Amino acid sequence: MSETGAERPETGGVREVKSAARTVELLELLAARGDRPARLQELADELGVPRSSMYALLQTLISRGWVRTDITGSLYGIGIHALLTGTSYLDSDPRVRVVRPYLDEASQALGETIHMGRLDGRDVAYLATRESHEYLRTISRVGRRLPAHAGALGKALLAEWPDERLPEGPYEALTPNSHTTRESLLADLAEVRARGYSVDREEGVLGIVGFGFALRYDSPAQDAVSCSVPVARLTPEHEQQIIAVMREIRSKIEATAPGAGGAPSWR
Repeated sequence: MSETGAERPETGGVREVKSAARTVELLELLAARGDRPARLQELADELGVPRSSMYALLQTLISRGWVRTDITGSLYGIGIHALLTGTSYLDSDPRVRVVRPYLDEASQALGETIHMGRLDGRDVAYLATRESHEYLRTISRVGRRLPAHAGALGKALLAEWPDERLPEGPYEALTPNSHTTRESLLADLAEVRARGYSVDREEGVLGIVGFGFALRYDSPAQDAVSCSVPVARLTPEHEQQIIAVMREIRSKIEATAPGAGGAPSWR
C-alpha cells in the first residue's frame, strides 16, 4: 500500500497519461479537503503544476461540473458531478444492493447505527449507512473515508489480509485510543482473527464503540459491516446482543451476495 493512502492501479505496462493522472489527482485533492475550499496557488503548489496549467484545468472541470468556484472565482471545491458519479457507483454495485436490506434488518433489531464499508488502500470507504433512531450522531457517512487502522470496519478487513501488507508506522492518531504503531495494530488483528470480529473502543471517534465483521464472499475480504454504539448505551448485555445479531447478518449476506461468477470481476 502506498503512503498516500491508496494503491496505484496497475497499468498493464501502458504508459500513464499525464493529463488524466493530473486531473484525477486534482479531484482527489479537492475531495479530501471537504469543506475547506482551496485557492489556485495552493492547488498548483500541492500538485507541482504551473499556475497557468492549473488554472486551465480548473476552468475545464468547472465547465463540466466536476469543480465549483465561488462568486469571486478565487476559491475551488469539488463539484456536483462527483456526487452523481459516486451515486452511480453505489447503484451499479451488486454487493451494495444485496447488503442494504440486511443493514435495515440489523438497524431495526439493535436500534444502533449500521455501516457497510470497502477497503481502499489504507482507508475504508463507507458505502451504506443506517442511522440509529436514538441518535448520538457518529461522523461516518456514505462516501467518507476513515483510516483502516482506526475503526471496526477497517480492522475487520485488515485481519483478513497477510500481516506483511501492513505498512510501517507510525499511524495517524484520530483519538488517544488509536493504534499508532505497527506492533500494537498487529496484536489487535491477532485478537480479531481469534474471535472472528473486530472491536473499536473509541479508536476512531471518542464516545463511540464499533463492532466489525468482514464479509467473506471475496478472498481476501474487501467489504465489511459494522455496528456503532455510544459508550453511554453499551452494557455487557447489549454488546452480546450486537455480536449475535451482526454474526447472523453476516451469515445471511454471505449466503446471498453474488459470487465471482455472478458479477464482473472489477479491479
